[in-house]
Amino acid sequence: MLRGDKVGLRARHEDDIPVLLTELHDDVANASRSSTDPWRPISPGAKEPGLSLDHTNEAHVRFSVVDLDDGALLGSASLWGIDNHNRLAHIGLELRPSARGKGYGTDVVAVLCHYGFDVRGLRRLQIETLADNPAMLRAAERNGFVREGVLRSAAWVMGEFVDEVVLGLLVEDRQAG
Repeated sequence: MLRGDKVGLRARHEDDIPVLLTELHDDVANASRSSTDPWRPISPGAKEPGLSLDHTNEAHVRFSVVDLDDGALLGSASLWGIDNHNRLAHIGLELRPSARGKGYGTDVVAVLCHYGFDVRGLRRLQIETLADNPAMLRAAERNGFVREGVLRSAAWVMGEFVDEVVLGLLVEDRQAG
């Protein structure tokens, strides 16, 4: 398990999937904001790639986020689009409604940075988030990410186009901070 100050990132367990499916995916508005794919219903027991235990995709590493104090499942986090040639990857996370607003997101981003830079030897990490997601923008910037640009009307979310903000962090910037 990878450990931060408040959270641990561990392998996804089979019993995490129904909780993540119910609290993250089945909330259509929230799920639509956190994925570039259109929302669709998933039957209980179906093998959903975004929640699966499949470890064969080397370009996408999924973690379950747990509270270090009591082991409670807080959400899901990932390093995706891992490009070993260019040594870069993207960060993603989703927290259960009960875990939001408690500083866990900042700690998750820090642990994913440790994994990407120190464990995987990457040089650049990137976050794309909706412009109206202040929690993710705060978590990224508290970890040293720099706003690099805005992709205007880049995301279709619940009937409207929304801007996305691109943030980046280079390993040398992290080490200098």
